[in-house]
Amino acid sequence: MKPISGKRFCRLLEDSGWILKRINGSHHIYAKAGINDRISVPVHGNKPLKAGLQRHLMKIAGISDTVGKIYERENNKTQ
Repeated sequence: MKPISGKRFCRLLEDSGWILKRINGSHHIYAKAGINDRISVPVHGNKPLKAGLQRHLMKIAGISDTVGKIYERENNKTQ
């Protein structure tokens, strides 16, 4: 999957039902009802997330690569 920025990943999480709980510096902390895990997304402007971190966050969030690719394709059309 193509690396995406922290901002875009936050939008992807929110579209998947995750809720922003708080912001601590440049890290946005997300939670979802029924899931004990928290997701901390570093948002540094439009700087892309590292590939390993992005894969790890997607795994925790339960977002597959195909969903991420579809999301990327749809958002690239709007820009």
